Order: sequence, then structure tokens, then C-alpha cells
Amino acid sequence: MTNPVLPPAMEPADLVWRDGVPESARFGDVYFSRDNGLEETRYVFIGRNRLRERFAELADNRHFVVAETGFGTGLNFLAAWAEWLDCRPKDDSAILHFVSVERFPLTRSDLEKALSFWPELAPQAAELIAHYPPLIQGTHRLVLAGGRIRLTLYFGDVLDAWRDLSFQADAWFLDGFAPSLNPEMWLEDAIGQIRNHSKPGTTLATFTSVGRVRRALIDAGFSMQKVPGFGRKREMLTGQLEVFGADSGASNRLPVAIIGAGIAGTTLARNLAERGVPVVLIDRADQPGAGASGNAQGALYVKLGVEYNAQTELAATALSFSQRYYRRWAGQFWHPTGLLQLASNEQEQHRQQKFLERCQYPPELLEPVDEELGSKRAGLKVTASGLWFPGSGWLEPAKACAALADHPGIQQVFGFNVRTVRSDGKGWTIESQEGQRLSAARLVIAGGHESASLNPANGKLRLKPIRGQVTCLPAEKYNLPEAVICGTKYLNPAMSGIAVTGATFDLRDNNPDVTLESHQENIDQLAELLPAVMGDHGPDASELAGRVSFRCASHDYQPVADELKDENGQEVPGAYLLTGYGSKGLTWAPLMAEYLADRITGQPLSLPEPLIRRVESSRLYPKPD
Repeated sequence: MTNPVLPPAMEPADLVWRDGVPESARFGDVYFSRDNGLEETRYVFIGRNRLRERFAELADNRHFVVAETGFGTGLNFLAAWAEWLDCRPKDDSAILHFVSVERFPLTRSDLEKALSFWPELAPQAAELIAHYPPLIQGTHRLVLAGGRIRLTLYFGDVLDAWRDLSFQADAWFLDGFAPSLNPEMWLEDAIGQIRNHSKPGTTLATFTSVGRVRRALIDAGFSMQKVPGFGRKREMLTGQLEVFGADSGASNRLPVAIIGAGIAGTTLARNLAERGVPVVLIDRADQPGAGASGNAQGALYVKLGVEYNAQTELAATALSFSQRYYRRWAGQFWHPTGLLQLASNEQEQHRQQKFLERCQYPPELLEPVDEELGSKRAGLKVTASGLWFPGSGWLEPAKACAALADHPGIQQVFGFNVRTVRSDGKGWTIESQEGQRLSAARLVIAGGHESASLNPANGKLRLKPIRGQVTCLPAEKYNLPEAVICGTKYLNPAMSGIAVTGATFDLRDNNPDVTLESHQENIDQLAELLPAVMGDHGPDASELAGRVSFRCASHDYQPVADELKDENGQEVPGAYLLTGYGSKGLTWAPLMAEYLADRITGQPLSLPEPLIRRVESSRLYPKPD
């Protein structure tokens, strides 16, 4: 008897390979045709949904959504991706969204083996495999082909996926196993959800011609017909809802003003600009990343909860997404050295033990290590066990903000100290202390701990500044690690002769100046956490440099990415709030930017409903008595 899989790990597909074709040992069905799986996909799904002509006819700056009921080997997705690139000009900002579900996902090695049979799809397959998420339950957004392709991949039950995800499909690939082998895939509830995620003009195609499937789709409002199948398959089904050629959403090219050029504002600005949305990026400083994002080094990590609930899922999803997101800048401002999270005291040892007893994560996301292995991975002797995150590392935050803001679709406006923001019902006017004015159709407040003072809505937002001082250690005087180590403090590897450690967590201190006391706190706690760092001589805090910044935290220490609402829960039209990242801004920023950009542009959402509730802005107002 095998041990049960603990959350959030997914039970992978159990494959049997026959003549080079993968079969499901669980369901006894093949993943693609033995004759020619790619040609079958092109015939059944690409051809019968008329995707080539619909892709070619789609207006610039629009998006097209394909939804699928079973991801399998990803062959259908890669085929759609290849057709999209073939039909759309390279400089077009239109986006293909592909939404798919898989209850038993393939491992990375099985995926690589299965897709190796299609050399014509090798470039797409290699990129998919490189970005393939760890097998943990929930929603994974993959941004591919430079942002022209966005895959929303849900690991879990299909009914849960369609209840939790927000999108409207233009075309459906009703793939998966035969209804007789996997009847849950074809329940009336599932087909009802398919209808809920469709619009007038949505088309569908499926291998099957089973009568109960056809009747259920007709009952759901699709006009259905049997057509010749592929190869030895005599018949298959196609269908559509009413009017063909429905609009795929507004182009959403109205300009967006973003106040705040830290990691929150610059990741969103870059995301929108790459979708073809013009952005005005505003900050009172003279360059990006001058505030809380201005430290020389910052670690990419989260502290995952013992229980796998919505809060933990959001953190794990954000970590996985950020690791993929920064990969394109490896060697520039992103340094994927790995990260060791130490069980630095008795309390943390007990917490990590409970965490490992109750949760199971794939080793590509994290794995437990003892003192010996932890020391080897980190390149420095440690005296406690811990969790090793191989895909994490550290960034140069200010450099990251500058690189992200460097895009022709982003107008940078610095030295602009915002005094007021006002709406005339059609757009927003932002006025500076010196009387300068800027206008935009939509507004995003991403001003960190100053966001509350910029709020144009009624009510006081529960946001607070937290002072954090970091300390810079000269590399020649200290023994420094090769990977990031964190516990009560964090310590980065050396960069340009220094390594950053810290930061203090000062809730009731608004002193903007570097203090000797904060340096001493950082050094004392680091010495306790990592005695090997100090070598033979004691540190002199008075000789050390550092920096103070003020992070922004919400009352519940969760991020905010949402339409701006007032104290009564009413939306402020055309305004959004993006803040509350606390000390984990580098990890939160990419996913929150992706999600808020989805909302601003009306595209399929990268977060499921339970996680959306975690980042709503209305929770920032105190509940009435």
C-alpha cells in the first residue's frame, strides 16, 4: 500500500509506454493517437474550431481564449501556440490565453519524453518544459513567448477549476479520456460550467460522438453536429453558441497612470506595456526603486504556513511564479543561487517539523536538509536543519526596477511629488506639489506606505509603514555564503565586495536615519543564527554601512491587488490599489502585477476565486461595529 499524497502535492500521472505512445495506467486510455497525434489535434481542435482564420482575423491588441478540459501531455496547447505564432505578426501585442485543467499531471521527465516525438514543436516544447510548474495543486500562470502566450494551468478537479477560474472562452477543446472511462469529466455539472465560461459565438470540438454528451451540450445551449472524425474514428462532435465572430474584449489601450516606481509599480508597468497598454509611471524620486525597493540586495522567499490553506497557497503560487518570472534577467539583476531557510531556534524547529509532517512539496520547490547538507548547499557551515529552495536566490532590487521600467510603452515621470488625484468621471488628473498635472484614463496607486494618503475614496485604509534597516558586511572581513540563508535574519552572498544582512522590523519607529543600535541588532542576531560568518574577530557595528527604508504592510500582512473600493465596498471607477507587500515584495510583485494586469485589461484571471478574496481592497477598511 502506497503512502497517501499530502497537500499540496499532486498525484502524478501513472504512464505506461507502448510503442512510444503514453497510456494512462489508471484509465487505460492513450494520450494521443497512435496514427499521428499532432495531425489529429490539428484536425479535431484547430481545424474544427476554425482557429487559423479566427486567429488571423483578430484585431490588434485583443486577446483570444482557448479552454481545454484535459491538459495531458500539452500537445494540444503546443499546437495552438504554433498556429498562433504562424498567424500573428511578431510585433503584434495580441495575446493567446490557453486555460486547461489536469487532475493527474505528468512529471517534468514524462512531459519531456512525450513531447520529444514532435520535433516540429521543439521550440515551444522546450519553453513549456523550462517553465513547467511544480506539481502542487491549484492555479499556475505561465507567461510564454515573450508574453504573447499565457497558459493558465489548473492542477486539480475539473469542476473545482471551472468554479474557481474567471474567463470567457472563444473556443473549447473538450479533451480528456473517453466518457466511459472517466465519467466525471462529462457530468452535467461540468458541461453547465463550460456553458458558463462561454460567450455568444464560442465554438467547441471533441473527439467523442457519444449521444449523452451531444444531448447535454444541446441542453446547455450549443448547436451540435456530428462530423467525420480523424483516421479510424468515424465521427466526432462540433458545436457553437449562436452568433459567430463575437468580440473578444476591448483592446484596453487606454493609458494607465501608476503612482510609485518601486517593485510593485514597475512590475505592473512592464506587464501592461508588454500587453500593449500605454503607461505613465510616476514617482517623486529621481529614479525607479528609490524607496523600499532601493536596497542593494533582496532575498526571494516566503514563509509557508504549516497548514495548506488559501493563505499558504497564495504564497506558494507567488513564489513559484516569481522564480519563473525573473529567469529572463538571470545574470543581470537576478541571481538564482538557491535559498536555505533555517530552523533557527527551538520554536522554528518545531514549526518546520509540523510543516513536514502535514505537507508535501515537490523537491524542485523545496526539500528538507540536515545540517551537513544545508552547509554544503549554502557554502557555509550552519548549525541547524532547514528547508532548501533550489529555485530561489537574490535580486538587486533598484536595478530590477530600472530594468523593468525601461520599455518604450512606459513614460517615466520622476521628480513628481503627488499632491492630489481627482476623477472627473471620464479619467484621472494627478497634480504635483508644484502644480504640474498629468492625465490618464485609469489610475493605479502603488505608493507603498504612502498609498493610504493618496486614497481618493472615503475611508481610511489599514496600511502601516514598517521601518527596516539593513547592514552591509565587507566581504574581506566575514565568511559569506554562496546562497541566501534566512532565519531570524537573512544574509546574501557577496556582491561587489559586500553582502547585505537584516532587516530590522521596527513597527513604532519612524526614524529615517541609519542607527548604530539597528546595526548592532542585525549583527547580534546574525552571529546567533550563523556563528561561522564572524570568523575570528568580533564585528564593530560602528564601522558598517547600511540603509533604512519603510515597507508597507496591511493589517493582515497580505498583499493588495484590486480595484480600489471605498469604506462601503463600492468601487472607485477606473482606480486600482497595488500595495501591502511588506518584507516579501520581490516575491509578491510579479504575480500581483500579472493578476492586476489581467483585471485592468479584462483578460482571464491568473488567480482562482479563493485567492482573489485574499487580495481584495475592501478588507483594508475596519469592519463597522
